[in-house]
Amino acid sequence: MPIADGGTTRLIRQHDLVPTDRLTNLTATVIGVGAIGRQVALQLAAVGVRSLHLIDFDVVDETNITTQGYAAEDVGKRKVTAMSEAVLRLDPSIAVQVTDDRFRPRHALSDVVFCCVDSISARSAIWRSAQHGCRFWSDGRMLAETIRILSVAEDQGRSHYPSTLFRQAEAQTGQCTARSTIYSASIAAGLMLHQFARWLRSQPIDPDVSLNLLASELTVT
Repeated sequence: MPIADGGTTRLIRQHDLVPTDRLTNLTATVIGVGAIGRQVALQLAAVGVRSLHLIDFDVVDETNITTQGYAAEDVGKRKVTAMSEAVLRLDPSIAVQVTDDRFRPRHALSDVVFCCVDSISARSAIWRSAQHGCRFWSDGRMLAETIRILSVAEDQGRSHYPSTLFRQAEAQTGQCTARSTIYSASIAAGLMLHQFARWLRSQPIDPDVSLNLLASELTVT
């Protein structure tokens, strides 16, 4: 049996957690469809987002099968192409727009943005472009088994987030792509989608969540 606003029976079990009516007119932009971003895009498609914009400049290589969950047949494809195909296999009714490029200020962003890039300088540049137009923002950071999720929803977290954009030279050595596992990326994506669902339900979000899997430590600010 269908649910409101063109939803389908597949969404019925989450209806009280992810309001379908709030998803109908939203476009979610995912910038970077690598380790975390691929999982974010798949989860957004699964929860019923009707419109997705995927931005990435990279090509799938063999290591991305292990750490990012791409299929062997995707090796050599543009990541946005392989990601779009995966989303449409899950739900062919989703409108998917792809931008096969690095993020640039000329690229239009929606009012829901998931920032899944792997450098502080890139995050800073994207935030400068997105901050005045986005209503929900989530930034996923990961190094090995340490995860940090920073979110902004309306005015919540908006003053805190810029304080996390330190100089690139001060960043912890290494990139999320250098030491990563698909399970860490999946958990990071789940935490980002959880903040998104809270915003959809008009509930307070957690602007800053850190999880150290190895130490079993969760910190919420």
